Amino acid sequence: MHKSICGADCADCGFGGKHNCKGCAETKGCPFGKQCFIFKYIKIGGVEHYQAFKRQIVEELNALQIPGMPKIDELYAINGSYVNLAYPMPNGYEMKLLDDKEVYLCNQVACEFNDDEMIKYFGLVAGMDFLLVAAYGENCTAPELIVYQKR
Repeated sequence: MHKSICGADCADCGFGGKHNCKGCAETKGCPFGKQCFIFKYIKIGGVEHYQAFKRQIVEELNALQIPGMPKIDELYAINGSYVNLAYPMPNGYEMKLLDDKEVYLCNQVACEFNDDEMIKYFGLVAGMDFLLVAAYGENCTAPELIVYQKR
């Protein structure tokens, strides 16, 4: 079994097994071919410093006060291939803003305004220097970029 140093559950990652991932402990923070900012953060500042950093990002996301988005209290390390959606742009094209080989801090929450006919979710993604919030339907259909900002 591969190991992470951030607490991510490698056994539950459907991406890693398909792509011969050896986990971040064995790859020195490069499980998907790129240096993971979380691994680097923990190696430099320790787990306690990383936990404080994660709490800060949670506070920043909650401070956005997006209508219908409930407060969050946790973020999870997720491979970019799971959260890298193609968003429609004003010019009619779709664009992905993330990197499939990066690791991000993420969460998904149901919109508080859902009814029986429509179910909407918010996807929250954070990197070392940005916050992204998207809204989408079931199975990530019809994604809409709500916030993409530097931190």
